[in-house]
Order: sequence, then C-alpha cells, then structure tokens
Amino acid sequence: MGAIRNRSLGPTILVALVLAGLLIQAAPAPAETAAEHALALVRRQFRMHRPPPPYETYTLIRVQNTELGYPDYVESYKYHIWIRNLDRAALGRKVFRGDYRGPLEFLRPAFNEPWDPGPPSADVFEPAPAHPHTIAFVPTPEPSGTAPPLIATVRAVGEFEYRVTNMRTERDLIHLSLAPIRDPDRNRLRELYADKKTYELKKIVATDKLFVPGFDPYPVIFTYTIGMLNNVPVVTDLHGVVDPSYHGDGEQVDYHFRDITFPSTLPDWYFEARQYARHQNDAPL
Repeated sequence: MGAIRNRSLGPTILVALVLAGLLIQAAPAPAETAAEHALALVRRQFRMHRPPPPYETYTLIRVQNTELGYPDYVESYKYHIWIRNLDRAALGRKVFRGDYRGPLEFLRPAFNEPWDPGPPSADVFEPAPAHPHTIAFVPTPEPSGTAPPLIATVRAVGEFEYRVTNMRTERDLIHLSLAPIRDPDRNRLRELYADKKTYELKKIVATDKLFVPGFDPYPVIFTYTIGMLNNVPVVTDLHGVVDPSYHGDGEQVDYHFRDITFPSTLPDWYFEARQYARHQNDAPL
C-alpha cells in the first residue's frame, strides 16, 4: 500500500514543481525607473571616491544666535581639527584671538551624534546610528578598494534604502527627492542635487538631531553644500534648522569647514588623549 501510494503521488508532485517553476520564470522583474537609475548613478559616483584619505585637517566654524536673535558668543566658535579617518579619532583646539589656543581636546567628529558634525569628507550616505554613542565608541572602518562596475542586468530595484518621489532638472543639476523605504530615523537623506552630466553631488538635505540634556532629541534639517578637493567630495557648509518644537539658543545654526587638507601623515599621539599632557610644548596650533 505504501509503495503504491508513493508512485501515484510522484507525478503529481513533479507536475506541481514544474508549474511553480514556470510561474516564477514568468513573473517579470520590476522595471527600474529613470529616477531610480539616477539615484544609483549618483550614489555610485560618490562611492568611487571612497574611502577618504587617511588623514584630514580642517577649521570648523560654528555660528548661531541666541533665542532672542542676538549673536551667541558662547556657542559660536572656531576649532582647528586633525583627524584620522580610519577611526575618526581627532585632536581639536579651540581658536581664540591672535595666537591663543584652547587646551588639547580628543574629539570624534560625526553626524547625528551629541557633538559637532564632521569631518568634511564624511560618508553622506551612511545611516545615522541606531542610538547615540559615547566618544569612546570606535566606528567600523570603511571598506577599501575599487567599486564594482554597474551592470544593468544585476542592478535590482529596491537595492537602496530610499524611493525617489520626484526627479527634475534644475539648470545644470538633477534634483532627486527621497523618502526612506524603512527606518526613517536612520535613513536620513531627503533631497539630493547632483551634476546632471557627471552625477557628482553638489548639495543634499538630510535629517539630524539636536541633543539637549533632559529632553528627547529634537529633529534638525541640515542643508549641505558639497565641493571637491583632490578628487574627494567634501562638505564645505552646513545650514541647520531645528524643529519648531524647540525654543532656545541655536534654533538655526551654521557650520563652515575651511582650510581642508589631506596630509600624508600625522603624529600618532594626536589620537591618544593620554599622551596630550606630555606634548604641551610641541602641540600644533
């Protein structure tokens, strides 16, 4: 009985499997839209310049007003920063008038963290962290190597974290409006502006956060201006607008990244806070 039953079901199962295979083959892959293709090209062009050089120096200038609209001299300042991009460990010194400098400070520049954003060569496609980190957190280094070629037959719709809600041409730029497919708190890009011929990024609009002790983080919208230095895309300016639910100093804030360089090397002690005390006399200005 068991053997007869198995023989009778065998052909049925075989036919079902064949039909299922035909149905799978017959289902066409979703067609990629022109907007999705443009997003793929913009991101790939940006990735072609990654990772950034190992070392970077720059001047960070922060400018904001008080809640009453007057210049906020406490939270408006300038820093000289030397960073190792592998782990974003950085030495910072506050700049005052003349040659006077503040003490040596260990920094970890990053976006969407409870400190100043940076560095200029940051990966603008990187998702925001799931939760705020401490300055001791060491990020995973970026992979190195040449980006693989973009082949139409293997590029799949939905490979990105965003869908393109609108695409239009504005003079020499292509403007893409984005909506996160999932996790909008981490997938932070909202608008991309790129050269319509080269697909190099020129400007982006992205979300960020203002961290105020004792309160939940306030949403911030940052507009990035992006330039090119030594074939590396760099953020040169940021304009931030805090959510209207926030009332206080710095409802709008501007950051300017100036004097950006990519030195071939920097002293190791710059990135070891425990060594700062013994290097007071040979510290950079």
